Amino acid sequence: MKRRGHGAPPGKAALEEQLNGAAPPAAVEGTPGAHGDPPASPAGVRRSTESEVYDDGTNTFFWRAHTLTVLFKTPQDTAYNTKRGIVASILVFLCFGVTQAKDGPFSRPHPAYWRFWLCVSVVYELFLIFILFQTVHDGRQFMKFIDPNLGVPLPERDYGGNCLIYDPGNETDPFHNIWDKLDGFVPAHFLGWYLKTLMIRDWWMCMIISVMFEFLEYSLEHQLPNFSECWWDHWIMDVILCNGLGIYCGMKTLGWLSLKTYKWQGLWNIPTYKGKMKRIAFQFTPYSWVKFEWKPASSLRRWLAVCGIIFVFLLAELNTFYLKFVLWMPPEHYLVLLRLVFFVNVGGVAMREIYDFMDDPKFHKKLGQQAWLVAAITATEFLIVVKYDPYTLMLSLPFYITQCWTLGIILVLTWTVWRFFIRDITLRYKEIRRQKQEHKHEEKCLSNGEGHSPLLDEHSGSKLRERKL
Repeated sequence: MKRRGHGAPPGKAALEEQLNGAAPPAAVEGTPGAHGDPPASPAGVRRSTESEVYDDGTNTFFWRAHTLTVLFKTPQDTAYNTKRGIVASILVFLCFGVTQAKDGPFSRPHPAYWRFWLCVSVVYELFLIFILFQTVHDGRQFMKFIDPNLGVPLPERDYGGNCLIYDPGNETDPFHNIWDKLDGFVPAHFLGWYLKTLMIRDWWMCMIISVMFEFLEYSLEHQLPNFSECWWDHWIMDVILCNGLGIYCGMKTLGWLSLKTYKWQGLWNIPTYKGKMKRIAFQFTPYSWVKFEWKPASSLRRWLAVCGIIFVFLLAELNTFYLKFVLWMPPEHYLVLLRLVFFVNVGGVAMREIYDFMDDPKFHKKLGQQAWLVAAITATEFLIVVKYDPYTLMLSLPFYITQCWTLGIILVLTWTVWRFFIRDITLRYKEIRRQKQEHKHEEKCLSNGEGHSPLLDEHSGSKLRERKL
């Protein structure tokens, strides 16, 4: 491997002269190289310990002096200038937002970090709206400006097929079906559900979303082929192993964070290097901790909010697969990964803003800005899917799938009406009837001159216990 010689590397013209047989210009003896490097070797003389260097000048761009006139030397490439102008505009907006946007509920590792993701949310929403107003062909071909490899239809992988856990017909490897399913998406599922648990902070809600998404895959496998998976891939590998283990580890982390003592000390006030390194690491942990208690059955408002959260989570999960399908993006493309990283950062802030709005509506009088943006992004992604491929979405569900979902919706609506309307009316009627009976008993006691009776004390004690309960 050749190493760089001392001094500033020759430019493109110097390289052409060397290739044509001409000697490079001699360096003035005693003159130091660029940026304080030792003096270059005389022309045509190379020390035995010095490697030969070939440089066309590209790698030295950032080592050469430049002036502001570079902004006015615009190339004649329209596509290149358009890309550069869009990127520059986005960077200017991000710089403004990071310094001037409103702070969110999180302050670690730094409020500017969360302001950055808020501004990225705005940029992403504007990008989605732009894609939404293009034709299907133009929208797909526009992705070529981001990556020239996009804009080409890609076949979807079918995860179904042979679902035998042990295949006796394959003597070389009877468990080949299992090994085929153990791809890079297995650790991605685990990590994803670990982070989702840290966002939702509730075991029941996480398990409901996990199980319901598997039912959605069953229901929509006639639309997207990659939803077709083996039964053990759905329930053993996904729900129990990947999702379940991720939720379990997430709940353990939540337990540690809720028991942790949040006592902060300045870095320069810590005497030991070990303590300083520990303090730097803890800078990436929460400044304080709030335990989420969703209590969906406590009121109709909370119940509707929890149902809305579950619905948006499931819709965002489905958008991941449908966007890849309609925009022709392979599952392993870096844009798919960037979208998931984006939702991990903005989703945590949105969930905290939603919980603050539900738990303390007197202090938090309106929903947070990041929560509104996440809802708008999810809705816009769904609109893109509807516009770009309505035929796939309009494929009718199988009759037995329709029956199952109809039955589930009826059960949920029935429970909602009973819990928040019929049950409350019944309890309110019983309470009014009990109060009337107590009032009649008190009047009877007073009319008989008893004044104070043990039975009245017993009724008062029962009433006090009921109020405590």
